[in-house]
Parts: sequence; C-alpha cells; structure tokens
Amino acid sequence: MLKRTSAEEIRRELASRIISGVLPPGIALDETQLAAEFAVSRTPVREALRLLAASGLIDQKPHAKALVAKPDADVLAGMFEVMGYLEALCAGLCATMMRANEREALDALHAEMAAIVHAGDAARYAEANDAFHAAIYEGAHNTYLNDITRSTRQRLQPFRRAQFGALGRLAKSHAEHGAVVEAILRGDREAAEHAMRQHISIVENAYQQLVGR
Repeated sequence: MLKRTSAEEIRRELASRIISGVLPPGIALDETQLAAEFAVSRTPVREALRLLAASGLIDQKPHAKALVAKPDADVLAGMFEVMGYLEALCAGLCATMMRANEREALDALHAEMAAIVHAGDAARYAEANDAFHAAIYEGAHNTYLNDITRSTRQRLQPFRRAQFGALGRLAKSHAEHGAVVEAILRGDREAAEHAMRQHISIVENAYQQLVGR
C-alpha cells in the first residue's frame, strides 16, 4: 500500500497514473477507496481531486464521483490543434535558439531511440518520446511557452501515449522525429515548424484510428 500524507502527493500519484494510462479516460475515482489506499482521511483526497480537476485531468461535478477526463471528439480535436501550434512554435524556436550542446543532445537522443524502435519496446519508447519533446520545449528558451506547452501536453498525454499500441507506429513516429531534428540542426525554422505540426497531426490520426473513431 502506498503511504501518502498530503493532497499534493496524492495529486502527483494520481496524475502519474492518468498520464501513463493506468487510470484510463472515463474511469471513476472513489474518494473512500482512495482514502483507504493512501491511508488518509477523505479531506486530502478531496483536495487532490480538486487540484486534478483544475488542471483538466479529471471531470468533477457536485454530488457525483470524479471521472478521469474523457473529452468528446470535438474538444479533443481542438486540443490536438492547439498542441500542434504550440509544439511547432517550440520546434521553430529551437532551430534558431538551441545551443550547440542542446542540438547534439537532441540528435543523440533521437539516435538512441532507433534501438528502442528496433526492439519494439513501446513502454520505453513512450518514456524516450517524453524526453524528446521535453528537450524541444527547453530548447525554445521561452519559459512561458514551455509552461503552457507542458500543461497542454499533460492533458493530452493519455491520448498521445495510446497511439503507440498501433502496429508500426513506433517506426513512423521515429521517422517523423527525424524530420524535426534535421530541420532544427539545419537551423531551418519554417521546416522545423512544418515537420512538428505534421507530426502532431499524425499522432492525432493514429489515436483516432486506434480507438476506431
């Protein structure tokens, strides 16, 4: 049994489960069960759920159980659209703002991910994918853009990760990353933005195909 004493620790653990897909979209979160699991009263659990609702990871209505957020098709499409513009902006800025050591690290990470693709390890690829995108957010060297891009990514993470269950998706994702990396290394802002926007669009399509929408 996990021992947690604060609302923030509970929030962090539940957020991790939602983002990783352990708690899938639409599942109910029971306050009493969570209080028993974390060995706390229901008060910190309620506060943790309130914080999760404020970040958009769960839906919470009065006199009803909290549910892991499951946006409808139109809302989800809008989220992916915004994510595409944010990540494209980050990639474009990387082409002009990334330091030499950051470019080398991004290129090295992309090269390392080839072995993960070859092994067909979706779980490891998902982790490396997070690191890849985080490096691009950091490489833009814009703190505010970094913050809002990470926040939007967090809300989309359960849906982005689901794509890796699709046949052949790891290799395709890695190839799409390659186009982004090449443009950044060339210092081509327009090409980097285009490649990243295309990548996010394909991520959305892969998810939609996987769930049969």
